[in-house]
Amino acid sequence: MLCPSAQPWMDGAHVFGIVVGGGTGTEVAWLEEPIPVTPELLAKTGDVDPQQVFRMSAPCQESACRHFDGAECQLATRIVQILPTVAQALPPCHLRVSCRWYVQEGAPACFRCPQVITHTYEPTDQMIQAAMGPA
Repeated sequence: MLCPSAQPWMDGAHVFGIVVGGGTGTEVAWLEEPIPVTPELLAKTGDVDPQQVFRMSAPCQESACRHFDGAECQLATRIVQILPTVAQALPPCHLRVSCRWYVQEGAPACFRCPQVITHTYEPTDQMIQAAMGPA
């Protein structure tokens, strides 16, 4: 299973989307093919955190991830429960067949995925709630 909200340092990380837009219009544009994360690729973002520019995938870390409860990704669950739908059709994503979020939550995860930015300086209250979980 692949995590669609991976960190650049994770083994097997690939960029599958580019963050486009700004403010409330920020979304992810999918690449035709995922690109392996390399130091050279990360350097292309200059002084900007690569997680603000790229959406990355990597093998799910399961028990090493705070969102994994031993059986499911609670981040995926909260995203479906909390975030609004932003896509009316399945985005053209190459991860879907092995995406933890899709396998677990189905199309509702995909309908919300384009708005997920791994690191943003201006998250909405809903994004904070989805990312952090219950207090």
